[in-house]
Amino acid sequence: MERNLPLIIRPLGPEERPPLELLLLADPSPPLVEDYLRRGSCFVAESDVRIVGVYVLLPTRPDTAELVNVAVDETLHGQGIGKKLVGHAVRTAREARFRTLEVGTGNSGIGQLALYQKCGFRIVGVDLDFFIRHYDEPIYENGIQCRDMIRMSMDL
Repeated sequence: MERNLPLIIRPLGPEERPPLELLLLADPSPPLVEDYLRRGSCFVAESDVRIVGVYVLLPTRPDTAELVNVAVDETLHGQGIGKKLVGHAVRTAREARFRTLEVGTGNSGIGQLALYQKCGFRIVGVDLDFFIRHYDEPIYENGIQCRDMIRMSMDL
C-alpha cells in the first residue's frame, strides 16, 4: 500500500558518508559498493531528515549510464519510495544528456523486476551465473537462488 511520505531526493554531499547499510541491502558486496560509489554519483531520499532510500548513477559508456543500486529501508517497502527513486534517476540521467539508462538485477528479485518494468525498462539480456562468479556467498531472495543478472535498458 503506497503512502505519501514527504520525500526529498538529493545528491549525497561530498562531506557526507554514504548510507552503506542501505546500499548493502541491494548489493551485499562491500568492495563492489565502494568501487561504484567512487566512480558514480550517489543520491539519497530523506523523510523527516532520515535517509530512507538511496541510488547510485554510474556513467558506463559514452551516452550511457547505469543505475547500479536502488535500496529502500526495509521497514518502508511497498510505499512507492523505490518508484520515486527510479523516476528521479531517469530524470537525472536525462538532464545529464545520457541517451540510455541501464539497470541490472538478480533473477530472484521479483519485486525489482516488476518495479523496473513499471518504470519503463525493457529486458535486453541475461548475464548467466553473474552472481555465482562475482559473489563468494550464495544469495537467496523469495526462496530462489540469485544466479543470473537480468539486464534491462531504457532509451531516454
